[in-house]
Amino acid sequence: MLSLDRDTARRVAVTAQLLSARRPADIVETVDGLTIVNIEPTAAVAPSADLILWSRLGWPYQPADLARIEQVDRAVFEWGGFYRPMTDLPLLRTDMRRAPRWRETREWLAANEVFRRDVVARLRDEGPLHAAEVPDTAQVSWRSSGWTNNRNAQQMLEVLTACGDVAVWGRDAKGRLFDLSERIYPAAGPDVADEDAARERAERRLGALGIAREKGVAQPTEPVDVGGVGELATVDGTDGQWRVDAAALTAAEDFEPRTALLSPFDRLVFDRIRLQELFGYEYILEMYKPAAKRRWGYFALPILHGDRFVGKLDAKADRKAGVFRIHAVHEDVPFTRGISDAVEAEIAALAAWLGLEPVYT
Repeated sequence: MLSLDRDTARRVAVTAQLLSARRPADIVETVDGLTIVNIEPTAAVAPSADLILWSRLGWPYQPADLARIEQVDRAVFEWGGFYRPMTDLPLLRTDMRRAPRWRETREWLAANEVFRRDVVARLRDEGPLHAAEVPDTAQVSWRSSGWTNNRNAQQMLEVLTACGDVAVWGRDAKGRLFDLSERIYPAAGPDVADEDAARERAERRLGALGIAREKGVAQPTEPVDVGGVGELATVDGTDGQWRVDAAALTAAEDFEPRTALLSPFDRLVFDRIRLQELFGYEYILEMYKPAAKRRWGYFALPILHGDRFVGKLDAKADRKAGVFRIHAVHEDVPFTRGISDAVEAEIAALAAWLGLEPVYT
C-alpha cells in the first residue's frame, strides 16, 4: 500500500484535473481528460462548462469552439447534464439500455406509448427541435411536486435521451435542441460487456480525479465508485484508505504550479468532504442562500494557487455595463505579494476573456 503525504495527494488531484501549468492542447483533450464537464447555465460570471474549459485552456478557449466540436465535429456530446467525449459513448450504452431507472418513470412511459411515437415521428420529420416545439399529446400527464409537473414534452425528451433513443443536438439561446440519436451518435460498434464497461468507467473516473475514496459524493447520473481500480494508499492526516491513479501519481512528480479561478461546479471542488480532507478548504455555493446570510458571495469562484486553495473571488459579469465587477477577494490564508500578484493577473485574464473591464467595487 502506498503512503502519501498531503502535498503529494493534492498535487495528484490537481494534476489529474489538468490544473497544473502544463495545459491541455484543446477542448477535446480537456473533455477526454476530465471525462465529464458540468453543464450549469448560471452565468453570473460565465456558464459552468465555459468556466471549466477556460480554467484549463486559458484565452484560446471560446464557447463557439465548443459548439462547433459538439454540433459539427461530434467529438463531444451532452448526456446526463455533462459534456462527455464521444469515445465514451460505448461505455454508457449499458446505462442507456437500463433506463429509465425508476418504476414510476417506466410506468409513465408505458402509458404514453402513443405520445412517445408522436415525439419520435416529429423529430424524424422536423428535428432538431426545442422541447417547446414538440406538441404535447400525452395520454397521462407527468406528475411531480417540482417544476417538471405536467411538462410532458420536456419529460418525454428527457426520458428518451436517457434511453439513448433521442440525443441533444446542441444548444442555442433558447436552450437544448433534441434530435434522433441515430443522426448524432456514431453507429454502435460491438457491445461492451457490462462488467468491462463499469470497470473502464471506474478507471477513467479515477484517472480524472487522480485520488479518490472508493465511494465519494455522487454527481447526478454519474457514478462515483472507483473500487478495485488504481492503487490503495493512505494519506497523512486522513483516516482510511484511498485509491490512486498510477499515471496521475507519476505526472505529479514533476508538478508545475499555477493559479486558477474555478467554477463552483468544478469537479475538483464538487466533493466537499474530499476537498476538506485533502485541501483543508471549506466551500459552499451560496447562490441559494439569502443575501444577508452569504459569507463569500452569490457565485464565489474558488481560487487555486499551486496545490492549495487560498480564497474565493466574489465577482459578477455586468455585460450591460461592459465591466467585470470584483466585489471582494476573500483570503482564506494571508496573501503574500506573490499570491496577490498571481490572483490579480488571473482576474485580469478572466475579465479580458469575458471582454469586460475589471472594476473593483
